[in-house]
Amino acid sequence: MKADPPVLETQGLDSGYGGKTIVKNISLQALRGQTLCLLGPNGSGKSTVLRTLAGLLEPVHGAVYVCGGRIERMKPVDKAKTLAVVLTESLSIPMTSVFEITAMGRTPHTGFFGKLSGEDIRIVNEALETAGAASLAGREYYSLSDGEKQKVMIARALAQQPRLIILDEPTSHLDIRHKIEVMRILARLSRERSLTVILAMHDIDIALKACEHVLLIKDGKISDAGKPEDLMDETALNRLYGITDAFYDALLGGTELRNDLPPRAFIVGGAGTGTPLYRTVSRMGLGIATGILHRNDIDCRIALDMSLTVVAEDSFMPIREDKSLQAWRLMQDTGLVVDSGFPAGDFNSENMSLLRRAASSGLRCISLRPIEHLQALYGDAARNVERVESSGGVSNALLSLIQNP
Repeated sequence: MKADPPVLETQGLDSGYGGKTIVKNISLQALRGQTLCLLGPNGSGKSTVLRTLAGLLEPVHGAVYVCGGRIERMKPVDKAKTLAVVLTESLSIPMTSVFEITAMGRTPHTGFFGKLSGEDIRIVNEALETAGAASLAGREYYSLSDGEKQKVMIARALAQQPRLIILDEPTSHLDIRHKIEVMRILARLSRERSLTVILAMHDIDIALKACEHVLLIKDGKISDAGKPEDLMDETALNRLYGITDAFYDALLGGTELRNDLPPRAFIVGGAGTGTPLYRTVSRMGLGIATGILHRNDIDCRIALDMSLTVVAEDSFMPIREDKSLQAWRLMQDTGLVVDSGFPAGDFNSENMSLLRRAASSGLRCISLRPIEHLQALYGDAARNVERVESSGGVSNALLSLIQNP
């Protein structure tokens, strides 16, 4: 079977304005039903590229083809039936309902007088339903929240019945709920209606999880392109954005702020119990040592992302004596030990031995374990352990201990 031709394709494209090239040599093929995302730092040229692809800016060099035809040679009405654009600028039209805003998308189809037929009305209502905005149809557009307005803009674009939709920062200024809703709508349209979607985003985590293909823009060129899982190694996004004081973990889809201060507290973590404490204590401006963590433990990964001092053991291996000695020395050096309440088992039983030793040796110990578990796990040393209820309690206790040594 013959493959469908690209919905959008570039040839020798340089994008910019006023004769000045911002992004050069853009090689792009967008296929039917594909979702492509441009990623890059502020000022890298993402919006300029999108405007060029949409025909709003003339290429500095080269050409953009939409459904096989050069975009600048398309009649405006034909282009509007093929391509819809959703930009970051918000409409400011008073006394206009959501239905009326959405119906503007039918303009290429309604002829000179713009009168809506019964079929046009059906399409407008369907577009509102698809965009999750049907309940807003009778409301005035200006009264909507940012998230609701974005849904209406998508509905208006859908009312055009395009084959391609181009969006510039569609999740900008939205809360997390509306970010997810907008991206789910676009993913569904791509999947169910074979609509081609090209967008630029700053929400890296959502983009990498929702988009089929990404283009990385830096230093005036497409530095790399492909499927997110093929491009995103441990340092790709950190290099792309020039991140030095934080680390973006592509596997976990999150950014951790680095904390390479000299350790003031030793946190015994495991199975995710240490991570909230790492962040809490880091916000206090205190350096952290942590362990003994197996390398396949989520706390170990987060701690390494944060540049903490980590005592790590090989995955699925019993804790070795040299690791135990390293952890004990760090506990003694800091003088403050925090028990995160980690689940104890055969592989990490040495951590409980270290905690009992710390409590018995006069080191200041704080624990998040339920009070009924302290006696069983610490024995007689439990009387030397200060129990707290939460990460906030740990920060208060640490603050008190530091201020009153």
